Amino acid sequence: MAAPHIPNLNTLRRGRGRGRGGLRGVDASHGTRTTAKDLVVQGTDNDASVSRLSAVELGYLGDPFAKALTAPENATRRLPIINRGTYVRTTAIDQLVDRFLGLPSSGGTTQKKQIISLGAGSDTRVFRLFTSRQPSNLIYHELDFAVNTSAKIRAIRTTPILQQALDIESSSNDVLVSEAGDALHTSSYHLYPLDLRSLSSSSSPSELLPHVDTTLPTLLISECCLIYLSPTEATEVVSFFTERLLGPQTAPLGLVLYEPIRPNDAFGRTMVSNLATRGIQLQTLHKYATLEAQRERFRGQGFTSGQAVADIEFIWNRWVDEEEKERVSRLEMLDEMEEWQLLARHYCIAWGWREGDDTAAFNGWTTLPAQPGE
Repeated sequence: MAAPHIPNLNTLRRGRGRGRGGLRGVDASHGTRTTAKDLVVQGTDNDASVSRLSAVELGYLGDPFAKALTAPENATRRLPIINRGTYVRTTAIDQLVDRFLGLPSSGGTTQKKQIISLGAGSDTRVFRLFTSRQPSNLIYHELDFAVNTSAKIRAIRTTPILQQALDIESSSNDVLVSEAGDALHTSSYHLYPLDLRSLSSSSSPSELLPHVDTTLPTLLISECCLIYLSPTEATEVVSFFTERLLGPQTAPLGLVLYEPIRPNDAFGRTMVSNLATRGIQLQTLHKYATLEAQRERFRGQGFTSGQAVADIEFIWNRWVDEEEKERVSRLEMLDEMEEWQLLARHYCIAWGWREGDDTAAFNGWTTLPAQPGE
């Protein structure tokens, strides 16, 4: 199907199905404060998309959607240690997401759940999940600056493979795009143009995110997102979900974070200095600098049923089986083994959960190997 056959999505207003509340609270002007620092943070999404495409084109990852969300002029081959890091980061979060969603039953169905991705940018996970699972059993929400949501919607408008993944041509699938072109809503996918810092000042959380179902088991994902906020702002963003939108603690709730750590050794200081030359400030890095600090962070924000953390080196060693390690190692010659180990020790994935009334929602997470505090 050629792109010209796709109508302007603004015309696809087939009514307001159950639970559809229009576009209240999701216009680009709501709480947006564009500054030079914001522009730098917004630009980091390009780094992520280029790294993803590099890993895909070299065979580390299978992702047919990566190319559609990366500008051709930006595509470039990353260094082997970056490609391996992208592979470990992506597959590790995929494991956590898959275990949260659970395996389909013999009838092909699973319990309905939802995912809320913070600062999602050009991330392709929603498209990958919708092509491998029943979208009717998953509601996927993405929040980001309007400039990033607008870019994603433009890609969806012009790319058949993205439209097919979202099933937006189905006569039963309501599609609504804001007049500004920065918000998109279907029955299973909701893309909101939001400055996360505006969440704490909202007097009505349910109006700000009207499509979130507060009764469903929910997973929050932050891949290098909250780290760009101040410690207070980052805490307030998580509290918006744990205490205001999704409280009281009746529905299961989990959080997955991917962030740098260990800024105080020689490599960490160099990492911070190099990022600073690009105007990038990792504002929560020193507060949550260690594995134990990340665990305590989860405990303090109400994820009391379980908390775990592991750096990327540990995940490569313990989560990836030997056959897969051999496959990945054959893709590129990795001469900088010591540099890889240093880089991998300075990024971590942390995960925590509260069970609510469903003590089985995060059972799949409890068997994943994690590191002790430090």
